[in-house]
Amino acid sequence: MKNILVTNNILVSKKFKNKFDIHFLEDSDYLSILDYVRKKIHSGHQLLTHPLSGSIKPNETPYKSIIISGNISELDTQGLIIIEESIQTANKFISNRKTPDWPEGVLDDFRVIDLSLMENVIEKLGHY
Repeated sequence: MKNILVTNNILVSKKFKNKFDIHFLEDSDYLSILDYVRKKIHSGHQLLTHPLSGSIKPNETPYKSIIISGNISELDTQGLIIIEESIQTANKFISNRKTPDWPEGVLDDFRVIDLSLMENVIEKLGHY
């Protein structure tokens, strides 16, 4: 079974549609992606990439992509701890300063950055 790539980034969705089972959450924000992944972990999926990867703060970009296992097994307790801590961190950043209403050109830049992060991690994980 293919691993699952959860994303709200159309560039990531299009680029990896043949490599992963894509869960494209088009109108979701950063926190919604984290919450979706948390629910998947509770249902037995394993967290395969860190939810806070990259140097962009959760309140700066609206885009996030995370890989989880396609197979369901026992609860990934370490993954659950990581996603819970990531949600707390994201909430802290967003409560201090909301994500700006960026113009389309800036949003394009954030999509490209998220795509680049995924390309790098996917290559390192050997999914190519």
